[in-house]
Amino acid sequence: MALEALFVPLASGELRLPPDGRVLFLHARDGFRLREMVQPGWLCEQSFKPFATELERSGLRVADPAADQPFALVLVLPPRQRDEARALFARAVRHARGGGVVLACMPNAGGARSGEADLAQLAGPVAHLSKHKCRVFWTAPLGERVDLALRDTWSAFDEPRLNAAGYLSRPGLFAWDRVDVASALLAAHLPEDLHGRVADLGAGYGYLSAQVLARCPQVAGIDLYEAEARALEPARRNMDAACREVGRDVSVGVHWHDVTTGLPSRYDAIVSNPPFHQGREDLPALGRAFIDAAASALQPGGRFWMVANRHLPYEATLAARFAEVRTVVTQEGFKVIEARGVRA
Repeated sequence: MALEALFVPLASGELRLPPDGRVLFLHARDGFRLREMVQPGWLCEQSFKPFATELERSGLRVADPAADQPFALVLVLPPRQRDEARALFARAVRHARGGGVVLACMPNAGGARSGEADLAQLAGPVAHLSKHKCRVFWTAPLGERVDLALRDTWSAFDEPRLNAAGYLSRPGLFAWDRVDVASALLAAHLPEDLHGRVADLGAGYGYLSAQVLARCPQVAGIDLYEAEARALEPARRNMDAACREVGRDVSVGVHWHDVTTGLPSRYDAIVSNPPFHQGREDLPALGRAFIDAAASALQPGGRFWMVANRHLPYEATLAARFAEVRTVVTQEGFKVIEARGVRA
């Protein structure tokens, strides 16, 4: 509903599309209303691979704008995590400098009032309206009211930083400020004899892959697959540090990839803490798709190690794809599972 609400000020005439057609859409999402409104010259940015693919399939141009590329109108669907949203507002204001307008929309239950207050603090007074249980708010044409020092401070919120566990991460990534309990549980039970080429599905900032290198000395190469592009730089840097720590030559690949579409290579072992939700919506089918992708990418005799919430019904999918499935441990609401013997 946020996407539909975002365009209400344009439909009502409270705002107008710029005559030069220069529109940037940050955190863009595909949908009928966007396809109805889009014109040549629009640029969509989306760091989550499945959403970026949806935009491209609808014929929209998806790319990262140049750092100082100006736009007369910048549309934003800010995320719920506040530091991530503030960094996005800072980018929007930078791109709309010199008379551009920033137009944003957030669900009422997703931090809308805080988001509006943040944009006003950064760029001066904003107008707003409510529609579809969302809050739509926008700046006046940007000029001297922009707080440049605050803009630079908030821009830095998106820079990779060390979290409490000593890994580089970014606000808004899964468990960005810590090691989540489920991943730590899986890491603690990984067998030392994993070997050869390994894949980590839904790798995030790289914690589990780093643990594979630390705990499994026979691993010669590891590929990290992650759908959120903002995780890739921290993951690469964390894996560089992990390779230095273990002191051996390991081939590492970090890939922006939607695991549910399958994997391009085959592996001797695969590890995963698969996602089971997008935003606040539970989607256990995501975990099942990760299991299918893992089974299809394993070598004969390959092994799959995963962790999941104890209540999630993955056993039927695992039994359909593997001859041997065992629960290694159940603890703190999670279960670690090993599966072997991929079925043809």
